Amino acid sequence: MTDKQNVQIPLLPLRGLLVYPSMVLHLDVGRDKSVKALEQSMMENSEIFLVSQKEVNMDDPSDEDLYRIGTVAKVKQMVKLPNGTHRVLVEGIKRAEIAEFLDEEDFFVVNILNVDDIHEDQNEEEALMRSLMSQFEQYVKVSKKVTQETYDTVVDIEEPSRLADIVSSHLPIKMKEKQSILETANVKQRLQNLVDIISNEREVLEIEKKIGQRVKKSMEKTQKEYYLREQMKAIQNELGDKDGKTGEVAELKQKIEDAQMPERIENVALKELGRYEKVPQSSAESSVIRNYIEWLVTLPWETETVDNLDVLHAEKILDEDHYGLEKVKERVLEYLAVQQLTQSIKGPILCLVGPPGVGKTSLAKSIARAINRKFVRISVGGIRDEAEIRGHRRTYIGAMPGRIIQGVKRAGTVNPVFLLDEIDKMASDFRGDPSSAMLEVLDPEQNSTFSDHFIEENYDLSKIMFVTTANTMQTIPGPLLDRMEVISIAGYTEVEKLHIAKQHLLPKQLKENGLTKSKMQFRDDAMLKLIRTYTREAGVRGLERELASICRKAAKKVVSGKKKRIIVTEKQLEELLGQPKFRYGRAEEEDQIGTATGLAYTASGGDTLSIEVSIYPGKGKLTLTGKLGDVMKESAQAAFSYIRSRAEELKIDPEFGENNDIHIHVPEGATPKDGPSAGITMATALVSALTGRPVRKEVGMTGEITLRGRVLPIGGLKEKALSAHRAGLTTIIIPAENKKDLEDIPESVREGLKFITVKHLDEVLDRALTEEKDESQSS
Repeated sequence: MTDKQNVQIPLLPLRGLLVYPSMVLHLDVGRDKSVKALEQSMMENSEIFLVSQKEVNMDDPSDEDLYRIGTVAKVKQMVKLPNGTHRVLVEGIKRAEIAEFLDEEDFFVVNILNVDDIHEDQNEEEALMRSLMSQFEQYVKVSKKVTQETYDTVVDIEEPSRLADIVSSHLPIKMKEKQSILETANVKQRLQNLVDIISNEREVLEIEKKIGQRVKKSMEKTQKEYYLREQMKAIQNELGDKDGKTGEVAELKQKIEDAQMPERIENVALKELGRYEKVPQSSAESSVIRNYIEWLVTLPWETETVDNLDVLHAEKILDEDHYGLEKVKERVLEYLAVQQLTQSIKGPILCLVGPPGVGKTSLAKSIARAINRKFVRISVGGIRDEAEIRGHRRTYIGAMPGRIIQGVKRAGTVNPVFLLDEIDKMASDFRGDPSSAMLEVLDPEQNSTFSDHFIEENYDLSKIMFVTTANTMQTIPGPLLDRMEVISIAGYTEVEKLHIAKQHLLPKQLKENGLTKSKMQFRDDAMLKLIRTYTREAGVRGLERELASICRKAAKKVVSGKKKRIIVTEKQLEELLGQPKFRYGRAEEEDQIGTATGLAYTASGGDTLSIEVSIYPGKGKLTLTGKLGDVMKESAQAAFSYIRSRAEELKIDPEFGENNDIHIHVPEGATPKDGPSAGITMATALVSALTGRPVRKEVGMTGEITLRGRVLPIGGLKEKALSAHRAGLTTIIIPAENKKDLEDIPESVREGLKFITVKHLDEVLDRALTEEKDESQSS
C-alpha cells in the first residue's frame, strides 16, 4: 500500500547512478545545489531523497529532467575532499515518489509519498526467488563483472523485495532498466522482470564468450602457422636449401604483380599460387601448377609495341625489300592509312596465295618491319592435331599451350605480325581437324576471346595482324577461306626477275660466297639468258640457286688463281652451267599455213603455244593430240563446229568435214595443257589450213570462242603479253573485254607490242591471215 502522508525532504539529483533501498554506497557530490541539499539534510534528520537524472550530461537539471520515483536515504557520513567535492556515505531506506516540488532557490525540496511493496502470492514469490538465484549463479559463472563473493553475500537474503533490489544493484544493466525495477512496487513482478533480464544477459555473455573463443582460436592458428613456417625456414636453411618453396612462392608472387595482367587473370594466378604453396614439392601436381603460373606470367597481356603508321615510311621499306607485288603493298598501306585515321581497327587477316618462291614469307617480314611490329612465324603445313592450335588440357603429362599462344609468348607483345605459313597444307585425322580450330583464330569477330585449352582463360588475339600463305586455294576449306582476304601473287615477269636478280639476289650471293663486284661482273644479256633458258618458274628460288652455282664456280677459279676477275657473258654462261635446260617459244620465221601462235598462261608465267592443223583425205574424223585437257578439247570441237556452220562465208568447201580427216596438234606433247583461251587460235589455224591462207608470223592471239563465233575474255593477260614480247611477236589479238587488263602490263612491254581487241572471229581472221592465195591451193 502507498502511504498518503506527505513528507518534505531535500532532493539530491544523481548522474548515471541509482540507489536501491538497503543499499550502502559512497557518493562524490560537487554541484553547489547538491552540496546545499546535503547540508540541509545534515541539519535536520540526515534524510535525503535520491533521484536519478534522465540525462547524464545535464549540470543543472529542472524538475522535468528527473525521474518521479527515487529512494529515501540516510546520510551516514560526509567528508570534504581537498579538491572541493564532498564524499558522502548513504544508505537506502525506502522507495518514495515525488508529490510536489517546493520553491527553493538554493536546492531542490520536494514533498514525497512513500511507495510500499505489494505482495501477492508468497509461494510464487518463493519460486521466483529460487529461479532468480539459479539464474544469478549461472550468470556469475560466465560474467567477469560479478564475482563469486557477491553471490555469496546475496544467497542468504530471504526477503524477496530486498533480494530483488540487491541483485539488481550488482547487474551491469542500463539505467532505464534499473529505474524500471525501482519503480516496480509489485514484488512478484519485480522478481519476474529481473529473472528475464538476467536470462538475456546470460545469453549475450555466452555468445560473447563463443565469439571470443573463435577469435582466440583463429589467432592461435595464425600464430601456429607463422611459427611452423619460421621453423621450416630454419630447417631449410640448415639443409642448405636456401629459401626452399617459400622463397619460390615469394618470387612467383612478385612476378605476378609485375606482369601487368588483367584483374581476372591475376586472381586466377594468385589462386593457383595458393594451391602451389599447399601442394608438397615432391608431388607431380606441384610442377604442373608451377608450369601453369609461369605461362600466365610470361604471356604478354597488355604489352604492345607502338605502330609506326607513317604510310610513306612503310612504302619505302616495302619497296626496298620487294620489287613488284604492287597489290599486296597497296593493301598493307591501306590498312595503315585506316588505322592512322581511326586509331582502333581489328587486325586484318591477309592470305597471300601464289606459287613457291615469289616472296610470300619474306613479304610478311617486311610488313612487320614497315609498321614496327614484332614478327612471329609458325608453319602449319602438315599439322594433323587440333591440340597444336588450341593446346592440351593441363591434366595431360607434358601439356603445353597451342602454337598460337606459344607464338604470342615468343613475340612478347599482344600486337605482332603473325605469319601462318603453308595454311593450304593442313591435314586432319582421328586427332581432330586443325583447320576447324583455326576458324576461331582467324575470325575478327571471335578472336578477341580465343580460348586455349591449357591457359583456360580467354586471350585477346584481335590486335594481331595475321598473314597466311598458301600455294593454292583449292585445298583451303571454304569457311576458313571466307575469313581471310585473299591476295593472289601471280609470279614475277622477266623484267621483274631481271631487276630482282641484279638488285637483290646477285649482291646477296656475292657476299655469301666471299666475292666482290670487282672480282665478278654479270652482263644483263647473260642474266636474261639465265632467266629464260636455265629456269622455268614463277618465283626466283631456282634463279637464286643458279646464281649461287655460278658464284661458287667463280670463287673456285679466283682461289685457284686461274683468273683474277670474271665477267659472265652469254658465252661464259654455257661454260659455267652447261647447255640450257629449257627452251622458250619464239615467233615463226615466216608466214605458215595451218599454224597459228597462241599465248598460254602456266604456273611459271606465260609462254607461246604453236597450234598445228593437218588436213588429209578421210571420213571426217577430228583428232586432237598434245596431252590436252577436257576444256581444251571441247574448245577445239566448238571451233570446228563454228567453221562448218560458216563454211560458205569463209569460202571453204561445205563437204570438207565429210571427205577429210583433221588432226590438231599442240607441240610439247608431254606438257599437260588445258583451258578455253586457245579457242580463237585453233579456229584461225583451221581456217588457214582449209583456205590455204597463211597466218601472219608476227601475230599472237588469245581468247575463248563460242559456237556463234563470239570471242570471250581470258585470264593471265600480263604474263601472256610478256611471253609474246620475249618471243619476238609484235601484234597480239585479245578479246575486247580484256582491254581493262592492259594497265597491268609494264610500260616497256606495252610500247613494243600492238594490241588489237576483237569481239568476233571474223575480226581475228581479218587481222591474222594474209591475203587470199589462189583457190586451187585450198584442199
